[in-house]
Amino acid sequence: MAVDAVIIGLGYVGLPLAQEATRAGRKVLGFDINQGVVDALNSGRSHVDDLTDADIAAMVEGGFEATSDESRIGEAATAVICVPTPLSADGGPDLRAVESAVAAVARNLKPGMLVILESTTYPGTTDEVVRPALEAGGLVAGEDFHLAFSPERIDPGNEKFGAKNTPKVVGGHTPGCSDAAAEFYGAFVDSVVRAKGTREAETAKLLENTYRHINIALVNEMARFCHELGIDLWDVIEAARSKPFGFQAFYPGPGVGGHCIPIDPNYLSHNVRARLGYPFRFVELAQEINSQMPAYVVSRAQDILNEEGKPLNGSTVLLLGVTYKPNIADQRESPAVPLARQLLAKGAVVQYHDPHVADWTSVPEAVRVEDAAAAVGEADLAILVQNHREYDLDTIAAAAAAFFDTRGKVSPGQKIHRL
Repeated sequence: MAVDAVIIGLGYVGLPLAQEATRAGRKVLGFDINQGVVDALNSGRSHVDDLTDADIAAMVEGGFEATSDESRIGEAATAVICVPTPLSADGGPDLRAVESAVAAVARNLKPGMLVILESTTYPGTTDEVVRPALEAGGLVAGEDFHLAFSPERIDPGNEKFGAKNTPKVVGGHTPGCSDAAAEFYGAFVDSVVRAKGTREAETAKLLENTYRHINIALVNEMARFCHELGIDLWDVIEAARSKPFGFQAFYPGPGVGGHCIPIDPNYLSHNVRARLGYPFRFVELAQEINSQMPAYVVSRAQDILNEEGKPLNGSTVLLLGVTYKPNIADQRESPAVPLARQLLAKGAVVQYHDPHVADWTSVPEAVRVEDAAAAVGEADLAILVQNHREYDLDTIAAAAAAFFDTRGKVSPGQKIHRL
């Protein structure tokens, strides 16, 4: 086969994977149903935060090519599926993109191919959804082709860990499938970790993010009662993290965002309820706590304005940073969205500033301001929602009539309040 690998889905997971494989000298084909994405990549233009236009140009020079022609999947020795899995209406994973991608692979499956699913999903998806669809044409997984699951571990904006130096977990349908997947990733990833099988690899991903989800919920709940008790939780966390063993610091915030934390644990919770008939109580409680944080921030904002003798209704509230993580443009599941909507519902005039977001389409009623330093002095209340590196927070906070820091980055003072 002329192509070493086809990466299906050229977003924040698939594109860094394609980059590392290309850097290692592999002939990589990228497949995406979005023709605009395909055309942009072939022209050397990036659409994700972690790769620049220069990165894409280097990939193209190294032999990378993007296509929307499904038939070309059959040219590849390995097909890696990296498509999104959002939540469905009933709280489980929406597998339509996965099913569509698997169907495309099935129509072009050749003997000897390796098929890997990277999309986060519930335990059993590879064996119960992917395998039957691929075997429908007569080829058998583990005999005629290899099948494996390898959870994506991309952390957008992380300048220390990327696709190459983050250990890659693989779990195959058979030991031979695991060998094939480990050999594939081992060519361009520093470390490969073998799980017992596909279900173990699928569950490992969910455990990683459920662990974070629950611990974030813990500190979010602590933030609420520590405020009532007059305890500085940020100082508490700094003191606790001095312990060199048995503790990892997590921090409160206005809510959780991105694809992983607010989404992935629900796959596991939904699967437990559907298959075993009882709730995964830790996950459901964590979801309840974390989803309430935007409303809590609104309540605190109302209290802060009351102290200034102002009602929330009619006051101008400036939101600083509306992405889900600092220093990137990714807005997926950002808590800034429910926060802004709830402020608007209570009659506030909502403004926003974000150096990475030119047009906040999720909340079109919010008014964008160009100069954060000037706008903060004119607003009745400024709320730091995301601490982008572009913000000179001490200067901005000092200019504010009232400043609410949900990220613990500014020392508290008369006009400065912390979550």
